[in-house]
Amino acid sequence: MQLDGLRELYIDELKDLSSAEQQLVEALPEMAKKATNAQLRQAFENHLAETERHVARLEQIFQSLESGTTGKHSKGMEALIAEIDELMVGDAQAEALDAELISKAQQIEHYEIAGYGTARAYAMILGESEDVKRLAQTLDEEQAANALLTALAEELINIDAAIGDESGARSNRARARLGDR
Repeated sequence: MQLDGLRELYIDELKDLSSAEQQLVEALPEMAKKATNAQLRQAFENHLAETERHVARLEQIFQSLESGTTGKHSKGMEALIAEIDELMVGDAQAEALDAELISKAQQIEHYEIAGYGTARAYAMILGESEDVKRLAQTLDEEQAANALLTALAEELINIDAAIGDESGARSNRARARLGDR
């Protein structure tokens, strides 16, 4: 695909974001279902509603640009979601699964933050002031979602996963001692 100018690059970036958000709308309910920590599950459910608003904002931008949303499939988001799908079919310890779900969700957030930051920069240069506002609002929400995931990981979930690891190690040591008798 050859892009002939910043406007085309901008629209292409928006189409990638639209595809990414729509893929995420499909993935988040399953992620919420698999999360064992109630706060993480709630964060995924809340982000689903927010992501649906992101899709609606992108549709408003496409209407103002008189451009359709079709014609682009976000391969980056597809790959990130494929990693989550692989993770969710395994039989990981609950706390470890939650920690890994956060890790993958943050990778998604970083992908979206990069995309929205780029699209906002393009919109600024192109003089699309209303688009800049919409994209900035979504960018702020993506950054807040990332911050929430970081807090959940650092203050709760990663600690629970580490305790689970330690319990498993103690259990294995106890079994080994019993086997020596």
